[in-house]
Amino acid sequence: MSLFYQHTINQTTKLGIWQIEEDENFFLEKVPLHQSITHPHKRLQHLAGRYLLQYLFPNFPYSEILIADTHKPYLPNEQYHFSISHCGNYAAAIVSSTHRVGIDIETPTEKVIRIAHKFIHTGEMQWMEKSIVNCQLSIVNFQTVLWSSKEAIFKWYSLGGMSFKEDMQLNGIIQKQNDSFLLPFHFQKEKSIQLNITAKIFEEIVLSWIANNF
Repeated sequence: MSLFYQHTINQTTKLGIWQIEEDENFFLEKVPLHQSITHPHKRLQHLAGRYLLQYLFPNFPYSEILIADTHKPYLPNEQYHFSISHCGNYAAAIVSSTHRVGIDIETPTEKVIRIAHKFIHTGEMQWMEKSIVNCQLSIVNFQTVLWSSKEAIFKWYSLGGMSFKEDMQLNGIIQKQNDSFLLPFHFQKEKSIQLNITAKIFEEIVLSWIANNF
């Protein structure tokens, strides 16, 4: 078993991270391969993510998963809301029977600094220095947490057509709470709402998630 991390958010919402150490046959015994994926490692990531869905909720109906035009997997009757993310040798999933959800995992690298102009609005820069000091974050970790949080929001929204710079902006100092970080966001699309993202930094990856009804 390679469960790396599991968290029960509330009675109806759980998330987990799987560190992929098994071969493909381990997952194929339990999870059907719904897509024609030729790359071996991407196939492993795909299978591990779906394996996590039923690990978190044993009655999760794999056979009913459909793929939307935005490429988001979903259940037609919304018995469960779910989101999956892959990164390197890790797969993450969040499942809820009551809330829309989004999850993302990323590997912190210097590359995030080079692409920061693509996803950080100038208005968000006012929070960077204060957040770095308040949470004792490096610039790489701060920007990776911000990027990962926006990816989680993008998956939570699920309808596509979003600007990472304009439609979702950090609008306060990141707060540290025990071993996690809380990020306040202003989300502007069909309507303007406040969202709270939770992030956690592990040795190799950053995890971000949201569970919130729109």
